[in-house]
Amino acid sequence: MTQLRIAERLGQDDFLAQTLHRDYRHVPRALSRAELGALVSFDVVNDIVARHRLQPPRLRLARDGDILPEHRYATAVTTRRSTVWQRIHPAELHQRLAEGASLVIDQVDHLHEPIGDLAAELEGWLRAPVQVNLYASWTATQGFGTHWDDHDVLVVQARGAKRWRLFGPTRHAPLHRDVTDPAPPPDEPVADLVMRPGDALYLPRGWWHAVTTDQGTPSLHLTCGITPPHTGSRLLNWLADELLASDTFRMDLPLHADEAAQTQFLATLGKETATALAEPHLLDRYTAAQDAADMGRIRPSLPHLTTVPADEGFQVRLTTGRARVIAVTVDGEDLARIQGAGQEVDVAAAAAPLLHRLLQTGWHRLGDLADTAGVPVPDAAALVAELVTAQMATIRTEGDT
Repeated sequence: MTQLRIAERLGQDDFLAQTLHRDYRHVPRALSRAELGALVSFDVVNDIVARHRLQPPRLRLARDGDILPEHRYATAVTTRRSTVWQRIHPAELHQRLAEGASLVIDQVDHLHEPIGDLAAELEGWLRAPVQVNLYASWTATQGFGTHWDDHDVLVVQARGAKRWRLFGPTRHAPLHRDVTDPAPPPDEPVADLVMRPGDALYLPRGWWHAVTTDQGTPSLHLTCGITPPHTGSRLLNWLADELLASDTFRMDLPLHADEAAQTQFLATLGKETATALAEPHLLDRYTAAQDAADMGRIRPSLPHLTTVPADEGFQVRLTTGRARVIAVTVDGEDLARIQGAGQEVDVAAAAAPLLHRLLQTGWHRLGDLADTAGVPVPDAAALVAELVTAQMATIRTEGDT
């Protein structure tokens, strides 16, 4: 699947400056019919349910804000190795859905590669982890009632139509672990939208919304949950670990000292914290560290355990959408460094174009990567082997597509 260029569809820099974390944005026909067909369909849903053992709550049915017990649509099966899994009964599943339940599959980006590509595109653009859940509904019964999410969401309507009533936030930027809950939503919505195939809708976290399939057609949509990794709280948590280099932050608190000593200690602690927060480009260093630690969607490269064949037809992709390539100098030598999946790999600066091409979501032929960097295919294969060992990349043959 080619890149969807989702940033461009949402408004690119204008979206970042005016909408992200601030307001909702509805983009009709953001994706074409052909792009939707390559992304997801009800046939894809059928295959996922049939081929994977999706234990609750990974797969669940919701109705009127409640989760249906799995025995109403599945049977517990005990294997010869004494493990238990839930076997879906299609007839019972169909009946529950006809009665008003909604079908939910969590983390579908790990189950269907085109959806994983969509998530990786968003991650590379927004520099935040993304989890995609799938929702399918057949009736006007609400699955979850009026609610808010503790993460931003990007909704892509794939099939049918769905009505979204948006009520706005009643608490700014609420979090999963918070000190209080938002106040109830207002009675009247600020927007009443009908999402049709190809439409996209962005909602900041904390926005109350009610969703119904009341347009007389089955609905299938994807919700890309954008976890908020870059809050002031998270920055301070990261900085606290960075400050362990200081004696002050490793010292025991002077709990048994007099008030003057305690005041002096806290003043020193505050001064060192303020100095650290005033470091130029601190936020850049923080976000780079978070990106480098993101594991993405790692994938093995069997049967190749330690090497990558010098076959120009082999295909390569990164396993994380948040990888970064930077220029560094080590022992006087200019190098290109790629960071991701908790690892970093240094290569000759001349190979930087190859790494930058890999940052584009999707599969790349080894021969094309070699041409991009102007190096022989065996050299490109050796570089890719380093990335595979670091879990930053995975390979497949052309016959696997």
